[in-house]
Amino acid sequence: MVPFSFCGHQLTALPQGALHWPARRALLVADLHLEKASWFAAGGQMLPPYDSLATLHDLSALAAVTDAREIWCLGDSFHDRDGCERLSDEARALLLGLTSRTAWTWITGNHDPVVADPCGGRLMEEAVVDGLVLRHEADPRETRPELSGHFHPKLRVARRGRLVSRRCFVATGRKLILPAFGALTGGLDARHPEIGRALGGPGEALVPIAGRLLRFPLAA
Repeated sequence: MVPFSFCGHQLTALPQGALHWPARRALLVADLHLEKASWFAAGGQMLPPYDSLATLHDLSALAAVTDAREIWCLGDSFHDRDGCERLSDEARALLLGLTSRTAWTWITGNHDPVVADPCGGRLMEEAVVDGLVLRHEADPRETRPELSGHFHPKLRVARRGRLVSRRCFVATGRKLILPAFGALTGGLDARHPEIGRALGGPGEALVPIAGRLLRFPLAA
């Protein structure tokens, strides 16, 4: 894990797609999309119903390794507003365990603007924490330092004749977009014009791998 500086704060981009904020003993994640598979199954597209369990096991493991006391979920935590009600008993127990032993905050997103049962924690549209704005989707008009999700950024590069894709963080001097943390989430190319629009200009892709943080400039 390699820390980097963002607007005066030391943060660590984790390979699993989470952001660690050591000074606050906090983990930040975006786009869990819990119960996405069961949502598709209700429409007749049968997917293995284990996505929520896999996502929550990964998050529980990270919370333990980092000794997190705060967890911030930056929107689209559930794939729809009723997702928490469809959790399996095991997944619900994992989530309730996390929300009961950490200061857990749900930032609302476009998939979950209102959560019927958030399974513990507090619900907010956005927050300002130590000068950083936490919201679901980046606002290109925002001048304050901002952390967000929404776009599920991935970096695609050619390597030895084949295309390699990895989730990535996308950053400018004042904006940082987190990748999707969920086990059943796709990704948008970090070079996509919509990401550039949200950033307000060209940024760089940050890829944590093997104890290093690789940086790839993104064209305008």
